[in-house]
Amino acid sequence: MTIIDWVLVAALPLALALAAFATRRHAQSVTGFLAADRCAGRYLITVAYGMAQVGVISLVWFWQQYYDVGFTSIFLGFMEGPALIIMALSGWVIYRYRQTRALTLAQFLEMRYSRRFRIFAGFVAFAAGLINYGIFPAVAARFFIVLWDLPPEMVLFGVEVGTFSLLMAALLGTALFFVFTGGQIAVLVTDWIQGTVSNWVFLAVMLFLLWLVPWSSIESAMLARPEGKSLVNPFDLGGETRFNMWYWVISVIVLFYGMLAWQGTSGYHASAINAHEAKMANILAGWRFRVLMLITLVLPLCIHAVQHDGAFAETAQAISQIADAQPTDAMAAEVRAPAAARFMLPPFLLGLFSMALVGAFLSTNDTYLHSWGTILVQDVILPMRGDRPLSPRAHVWALRGGIGFVAVFAFVFSSLYTPNQYVSMFLALTGAIFVGGAGAVIIGGLYWKRGSTLAAWTALIAGIVLSGGGVLVKQLGQQHFISGAAVEARTQDARSGHWHTTYVPLDDSPKSVHVPGVSHAMLVSPPEAPAADAAIALIDAQGSHVHTLLLPMGLEQVIGSHGLHLQLVDHGYRWSWLKQTLRWVQVDVTGQVLGFWSIVVSMGLYLMVSLVGPRHEHDLDALLHRGAHADNPNKMVTADQAPTWLMKLGFDAEMTRWDRIVTALTLAWPVFFTGVLAAGLVAWALDALPSNATWAALWHVYLWFALSVSVIITLWFTIGGIRDLRRLFQRLRQIKTDAHDDGSVSS
Repeated sequence: MTIIDWVLVAALPLALALAAFATRRHAQSVTGFLAADRCAGRYLITVAYGMAQVGVISLVWFWQQYYDVGFTSIFLGFMEGPALIIMALSGWVIYRYRQTRALTLAQFLEMRYSRRFRIFAGFVAFAAGLINYGIFPAVAARFFIVLWDLPPEMVLFGVEVGTFSLLMAALLGTALFFVFTGGQIAVLVTDWIQGTVSNWVFLAVMLFLLWLVPWSSIESAMLARPEGKSLVNPFDLGGETRFNMWYWVISVIVLFYGMLAWQGTSGYHASAINAHEAKMANILAGWRFRVLMLITLVLPLCIHAVQHDGAFAETAQAISQIADAQPTDAMAAEVRAPAAARFMLPPFLLGLFSMALVGAFLSTNDTYLHSWGTILVQDVILPMRGDRPLSPRAHVWALRGGIGFVAVFAFVFSSLYTPNQYVSMFLALTGAIFVGGAGAVIIGGLYWKRGSTLAAWTALIAGIVLSGGGVLVKQLGQQHFISGAAVEARTQDARSGHWHTTYVPLDDSPKSVHVPGVSHAMLVSPPEAPAADAAIALIDAQGSHVHTLLLPMGLEQVIGSHGLHLQLVDHGYRWSWLKQTLRWVQVDVTGQVLGFWSIVVSMGLYLMVSLVGPRHEHDLDALLHRGAHADNPNKMVTADQAPTWLMKLGFDAEMTRWDRIVTALTLAWPVFFTGVLAAGLVAWALDALPSNATWAALWHVYLWFALSVSVIITLWFTIGGIRDLRRLFQRLRQIKTDAHDDGSVSS
């Protein structure tokens, strides 16, 4: 990092602070602070909401994913195409939710079910979101420490302070300032600025990386992957345990089921001018993950090439040293991308990349701080007060207090938490604590008049028990599953000095333990284990057998090789059925799969209880302000009443000619690539798949095509966002706020 790089990093937060300060006078009302007075246009929402979803933690998530599976994730991701088409054209969930005019999801739950259920659901959403958000500052701080090569400690006003804690405090404090100043209005404006800047910076970084690392090197590295772990052939993932085909099948299900259930971006769900504008923003949002986030693919592919091509040996060694020094494999995967960026990007471009990543952190964190803080106040505390509303000024300050509490919790949680699984799996599992049951409650509440309050309680509690139990099991140490004879394998990292402990049962099956940067290994026996020797087969990183040795319990053995696998072999031990099951869940079942079973059980219970339990039919027309309850019943036209086949497909009467053109262009992408997916499945069924080399050549064409489209989309969204930003402030100056529109539901 040069002086120019640091200036760039400092410039963006300063510009954002000025922008947030400019919104303060519009955020004095409750609706202004919560939902930007419902004045946001489609492009403003699309770019800002997209950036709120793609912070540093999401980038780390995708960099881990694409490093493991490369282009295969792109192909398997085409499975989402049909789902995206149906959701976009129908306005699935988002349209009806905006019709309810609720400011928060839990307000809708009170309108549809009951106040008690609102309070319970609000608390569960808040608690699950708080745990989920708790690791955001830690992941970002580790990212920037590696990216900027910061020392472990710094001296601040003569006092030595840990860099990790200092950086978390600075980043959280900046995001907190934005939210405190202008609420959702400041979040919208600053996130749009950050999203627009980041889109252009990511384009520049990708073009540089593809110039620096020749495609021949990328292709060679991809084709060198072992069988079952391909980076190009999506039908050769038999050895991939995390991001395989089932991961994407579950993702498609979650797309439908979890629409709007996750409340980390709840402020955006109520910020649109009307339901139609919310639908159009949702249609346009698909472009972000199709082309605008290609940086998450390009960087890990270049890392593979650097590690494989001898011309980059020095850079590869520097990246490996940083990754191997981490105390867990999950943390090593987190820091790989920032380490690569630090060594591969030149000055100025490194500063721009850092600036974009700081913006990514701030955009996600100000959004999540706003969401979880306002949910605590709106959906837990205030409903408990009953019919004793706060004054608008006191209400806004209560919201700020809730947001401050979330920031403090996140700082403490991040300081104490040690990652033991990939970011994506942790987020999927903790998110399912609420989403597992809430999806059934939301879909049933919006689309089925028979959905009952008892069914809502049952589904939400089931999701909590299943997913919450999974979180607990995942966080338990391995020693909690040891009830008899076992070996405790302790290994020390050669560089960092960190000790890794693994408990291995002495059963008939060999147990493998990956040990990064090993310098020593020690086997010690717990008190209940017999004193016996353990046979250890030393396997190197390429899977070649080195030698076998007998190691008496308690004896320290110097190994000296790098990246070994320890395989312990013994006999005569069995775990109890319960502990075997819990151990299986902890080690072999991903957070994605656990979340999926939570969804299946919760949905089944909602349907069963609604059909078997007390019968009650809710008036959906009144809830959705349609039919006789519409503001103008004579002009109310919905997809349900559409007289033409185009309207039945979602091209309703509210769409202008330009809206229909935009929708058609946007949906052309998933339509085309759904056809590509179908062709691939047919070729697989006929055993006529192309060779890996052909796959690589096809992906080369895809990459440059997607990059070209991303330039067009970035320019289009930048122009549209500038227009919407100007219109936002025009509407804010003209709007007359209603003091009673504060998210409460009249008794």
